[in-house]
Amino acid sequence: MSSYLSIGDFSRATHMTVKTLRHYHEIGLLEPADVDPQTGYRRYAADQIPTAQVVRRFRDLGMPLDDIRAVLTAPDVESRNRQITAHLSRLEEQLGRTRRAVTALRDLLAPPPGAAAAAIGLRSVPAVQAAGVTETVDAGDCAAWCQGALGELCATVAGQGLRETGHPGGVFADELFTSHRGQATVFVPCAGPVRPVGRVRPLVVPAMELAVIEHCGPPSEVDRAYGTLAAYVARHALAVSGPIREYYLVGHRETADSGRWRTEVCWPVFRTGTTPSATPAG
Repeated sequence: MSSYLSIGDFSRATHMTVKTLRHYHEIGLLEPADVDPQTGYRRYAADQIPTAQVVRRFRDLGMPLDDIRAVLTAPDVESRNRQITAHLSRLEEQLGRTRRAVTALRDLLAPPPGAAAAAIGLRSVPAVQAAGVTETVDAGDCAAWCQGALGELCATVAGQGLRETGHPGGVFADELFTSHRGQATVFVPCAGPVRPVGRVRPLVVPAMELAVIEHCGPPSEVDRAYGTLAAYVARHALAVSGPIREYYLVGHRETADSGRWRTEVCWPVFRTGTTPSATPAG
């Protein structure tokens, strides 16, 4: 004769609330072994306890219910392990983001001893011929969009036998910052006009006077460089209207380690003869 537990006893055995067990039954994740057709009382088999414990462990790790269902119904061990490994990889990525955020916050509260002030320089850049991709994007998608557009640009420039003549860059409209949706352009300077292919179009990046600061690290931490540069420009009353510009000195093409990436953040300014050519930020 099968050994059954009431939903209350099963709740105590698995440390899952009765409400949770009812919900899991309703969505087909953890169905009771028997349901009384007259009373609707749920009863669970003792051998369902290990399954319930697995479900609870996965929920403690933040695994979505649909993913847990996929693990429980996997046709073989390889498929099940693939589902679990994918979730563990997502957890590791999330943990990495959390650690970077904690480190950045600690640095904001108390900069590490001996930390050097970032240098800000003033630069005149001439107009350059380039291959470009321009689209309206959401701010949250901008970093990924830039990487994809750069890959397409570099492949197109190389495929047409053109020589790159400078570092890739990006131009970002004010709306991308103020409304979190706006026009973004990514470009690769090249010798000779590029033929339009896919999203790639020929582009002339205009000449401009810029205040420049270098950010070392992933795009997710570039806000500190932006803040330092904005404060400098405001103090020296140099700001003029115009889109923000970035140049990617070291990026995904050079190394997969985003901690080694180097990006120049450039703010449009009006230079005067008395303006210092470079100064430490702060």
